Amino acid sequence: MLVLSAGASLDQEKCIADSKIYLMHERVKTMKIIYVDNNVPKALAVKAIRPIWEGVVWSPIAPFGEETIPEPDLPGSSWLRVQNLQCGICSTDINILKIKLDPKISAIALPGNNRVYLGHEAVGKVTETGSDVQGLKVGQRVVMESKPFGSPNCHTQEIEPICSYCRSGATRLCTNASLGMGLEGVGGGWGDGYTTHETEVWPVPDDLSNDQASMIEPMAVALHGVLRRPPQPGEKVLVIGAGIIGLLTLQCLKTVTPDVHVTILARYPQQIKAAERFGADEIVTGENVYLQLAHITGAKYYSAPFNRGMMLGGYNIVYDCVGSADTIWDGLRWTMASGSLVLIGTSLDTIKVDLSPVYIREVDIIGSITFGVERWKGREAHTFELVIDMLQSGELSIDGLITHRFPFDDYRKAVQTASDKSTGVIKVTLVD
Repeated sequence: MLVLSAGASLDQEKCIADSKIYLMHERVKTMKIIYVDNNVPKALAVKAIRPIWEGVVWSPIAPFGEETIPEPDLPGSSWLRVQNLQCGICSTDINILKIKLDPKISAIALPGNNRVYLGHEAVGKVTETGSDVQGLKVGQRVVMESKPFGSPNCHTQEIEPICSYCRSGATRLCTNASLGMGLEGVGGGWGDGYTTHETEVWPVPDDLSNDQASMIEPMAVALHGVLRRPPQPGEKVLVIGAGIIGLLTLQCLKTVTPDVHVTILARYPQQIKAAERFGADEIVTGENVYLQLAHITGAKYYSAPFNRGMMLGGYNIVYDCVGSADTIWDGLRWTMASGSLVLIGTSLDTIKVDLSPVYIREVDIIGSITFGVERWKGREAHTFELVIDMLQSGELSIDGLITHRFPFDDYRKAVQTASDKSTGVIKVTLVD
């Protein structure tokens, strides 16, 4: 406590007043936030300049932002505050950062996507809870349950009555997602932390490491995709792409249906080694992919001038873990008649694709978005719950998947590494 004597000078009084102001500012907590704004002119400028200057994504020209702001109050009584401990770098965040998207895609039309906070594969510690928060306490570890374009739903907006999707547990399909009726959180996984509704985090068991916890979200993405069209024993399936989601899809396939025959397309040495480790039956790389896949499946391949050709026969199910125009185009041709193409990988761009196999061969296209409530083996459970059980039982493993670590402040180096597969990268993570 500062005490001013009767004989103190004006200089002493000023010194004491300045000290009080300094102490007051010291008590103001701050947090770093990292985001991309929905600013169309800036986004178009980045798309035009990035091919000749990759660094434009970090420049003032870009809609990217990094700020240190006063730590906001909790928006409501059912909200909580989380301090980040670890966060994976996801390709979707990178694509948003680098504006690898088309302003004509459907998500851009929805209100409520004016700002995207980067980082959603986040493990954190609860540091504050609202008075009505149930089942979560200060000091508890949680993982973020959120998709990159934000995830308002009936629960977070406290809307009654809730829509049929939220009632069934499929909150990612909420019809009220863009009403803007609810309170909004601040922050994401790449910064210091975030505020969020209690329904948007999932508790982490004590027996899981931070590394394992950081993989719950991407594992859930893979598992949800597999359970959208689970294979039957003896079926032959193809996984397009051996990045992190492709490798996790491989693991989930072998967990859900151990007797399934899995072919995976891989491009880099680290991907091939990981695919071998996780039990791929066939790993295809290099040239003449159509011929290789036809040989594996016993399909007939017909080539044609000015055409990629066509396979008759092929795979019962193809899981596309890339989501580009090329992979969808080829995936439809690699799927047998009456088979299914499951789109797990996402594109934020408009694409041109030959859809003729859909009606010529009656191929089903199945979409998959993140996670939800699964119905599997007579059980109804959230995808996160199933993934946690599988991690605890050893059915799913993170063995060798996290290849690079960076401190949170070095997130730009982390993005650069994650974008360059020649570094041997599979998964990059930010750590406290």
